[in-house]
Amino acid sequence: MRCWMLLAAAAACGVAAEPRLPTPLGPCQHFLGNLPNVTAALCEGAQLRDSGTRSVRGVPLFARDIAAPQAKVRVLVTGAIHGDELSSASLALHWIQFAAKEPLQTPQPVHWRFVPVLNPDGALARPPRRTNATGVDLNRNFPTPNWERDATVYWEQRTRKDPRRWPGPKPLSEPESRFLHDQIQRFKPHLIVAIHAPYGVLDFDGPSVPPSKLGRLYLDQVGIFPGSLGNYGGVHKGVPVVTIELPNATRTPLDAEMRQMWLDLHRWMAARLGSDAQGAR
Repeated sequence: MRCWMLLAAAAACGVAAEPRLPTPLGPCQHFLGNLPNVTAALCEGAQLRDSGTRSVRGVPLFARDIAAPQAKVRVLVTGAIHGDELSSASLALHWIQFAAKEPLQTPQPVHWRFVPVLNPDGALARPPRRTNATGVDLNRNFPTPNWERDATVYWEQRTRKDPRRWPGPKPLSEPESRFLHDQIQRFKPHLIVAIHAPYGVLDFDGPSVPPSKLGRLYLDQVGIFPGSLGNYGGVHKGVPVVTIELPNATRTPLDAEMRQMWLDLHRWMAARLGSDAQGAR
């Protein structure tokens, strides 16, 4: 009922409502055939679990926890906050496989939490779209300071009211952004890794020294935006946010490159996060 109420409100604001998708038996019925370089074995091996939260159209938000014994460091990894960046979800699924089958020795044991597809409504649309089902750019919907003033001004003046970048009617107006906000509040990650595409760079917000590279992606900080996850998590909450911008939105890097990015992330974490985790919250 709640989802239909949201759709009705969207229609009243001039956003076209869409029929609600039936809930399938599991995540792979959603993702197979929609995400690049994702096989049935990879998807099923990820062992994604229903988080209990639904998208606007009623699709579950799936997650996977992989925790080393006595984990000291908590890392939250998200993909496809923009639904048309399909390769970001695929990379997250490949990283789940690495974390589960090839755990690396680190100075501090790690508890990983993966949310490969934060915006399933956008990712499952035909064609895929950046925004969620109510037309909101989820990566502009987080409660950064002065959101009510800055987000609208930025959207109107800097993006010229680009509908792909609409921040929404208020912060956390969407179930998907509320879910991620709740994960930050409850899970209390020491690091957030947000996977995007297609700019082919590495971005960073927050304390600590950023990684200089992950695989073939080199640091090129592009600034912050009102309502963005990097602004909210990195600047406002003080949680380092590594933003990965893959080079292509519909094609993943080669398997060897995805593995190298994973190894480089671990090396940076070992050097920069180990001491911080001693005072884990």
